[in-house]
Amino acid sequence: MELLISDSEKQIVKKIAQAARNLKLDAYIIGGYVRDKVLDRPSKDIDIVCIGDGIALAKEVSKLLGIKREIAIFKRFGTAMIKYNKLEVEFVGARKESYTRDSRKPQVKPGSFKDDLNRRDFTINTLAIELKRSDTYNIIDTFDGLEHISKKIIKTPLDPDTTFSDDPLRMMRAIRFATQLDFEIEESTFNAINKNKERIKIVSPERISDELQKIIASKIPSKGFKLLFDSGLLHIIFPELVQLAGVETKNGMSHKDNFYHTIQVLDNLALKSEDIWLRWAAILHDIGKAKTKRFNNKEGWTFHGHEVVGANMVHHIFKRMRLPLDQKMKYIQKLIRLHLRPMALVKEEVTDSAIRRLLFESGDHIDDLMLLAKADITSKNEKKIKTFLKNYEVVIEKLKEVEEKDKLRNWQPPISGEEIMETFGLKPSKEVGIIKTEIREAILDGKIPNSYDDAYKYMQEIGEKMNLY
Repeated sequence: MELLISDSEKQIVKKIAQAARNLKLDAYIIGGYVRDKVLDRPSKDIDIVCIGDGIALAKEVSKLLGIKREIAIFKRFGTAMIKYNKLEVEFVGARKESYTRDSRKPQVKPGSFKDDLNRRDFTINTLAIELKRSDTYNIIDTFDGLEHISKKIIKTPLDPDTTFSDDPLRMMRAIRFATQLDFEIEESTFNAINKNKERIKIVSPERISDELQKIIASKIPSKGFKLLFDSGLLHIIFPELVQLAGVETKNGMSHKDNFYHTIQVLDNLALKSEDIWLRWAAILHDIGKAKTKRFNNKEGWTFHGHEVVGANMVHHIFKRMRLPLDQKMKYIQKLIRLHLRPMALVKEEVTDSAIRRLLFESGDHIDDLMLLAKADITSKNEKKIKTFLKNYEVVIEKLKEVEEKDKLRNWQPPISGEEIMETFGLKPSKEVGIIKTEIREAILDGKIPNSYDDAYKYMQEIGEKMNLY
């Protein structure tokens, strides 16, 4: 099979081929770039393998291209990288790898082209193009990668048990590729993931999270989570999510399977937003349900307070996964705490006061909160879903109306604590907090307009009642 390479990419490929001839090296494009070309997917990375010194080849290429600053050399790994025309080109000498039982970091020795192919994770990533003088780019397909692409199969080139035991991160990568490409994992390969799942414990949390993030960012992320669950990997890397799985029945009353509900919410949200942190909010919105699940004969199954418990669990989960403990985490916590509020507004008559409070508490995140709340509707009752969605539109319109009138998004009180202290001759005290709270509640309840003059007048009235004059 001949591969079609764009004119802009041909420019650097020709220079690489010329550099390889100058150094009398055999060089190949290998892996993801070739795979993506076959799949007609965009690719910004080109991996070059040569039989010999990869760093020397990179230096020769940079010389031919007339670039210096854009080359990065990693002597420890024997690799070099060049940035050129929005492409990242990485060079390495062909390698042979061996592994020890307690580490996924291989012992590396120079090897042949065949050795380098053998160390690849999946057959679809073993495709290569030998860089010769001609402008034709024929694919070398040693392990039937083209057939597996046509059949949409993820399969290891060698024994899957050895592949996954040697480098357990490849189990996550198999599921990530299956999710991103909408492929299926070949049976013996998937069975080997289940068999070797405990090996994932030797992989750093950062590397696991990196693969998980790519699964979450996929078009249909639920596919990856189902594969993680069925393989047993999710039980190790994300036990809190697994605890949501299953349905319990008492006195003829059952609750829904909150694991499958969660990944359905994630898919619903993925249709509307590519924001990875909003997708995380979908994953974690019901994470507190396992801890709050109760049963009583009157209400049946309840999960009272799961939004508060769930928000409090986020820090521990993110810390373990080495995810950012910053404003992104706080954003997710806020959405989890508030995710039931829009639903409550849908169920009852929408009051301006309730809308004001939602705007006040959600601030700039109100639009994301509404996206999450709509995604959270997963009933099998189509009529019920239509009713909820129709009511949501009423709430959204009301939000716009109240926001335009009262300007409560990211609201700050018109009267500061300093002005209260100056007016009444107070020091920092409980009384100052009481007055600030009274003013805030009056504005949110609609007793007074959200303006400085009205708030100041109301402050004076409160002061008189408190005998502060």
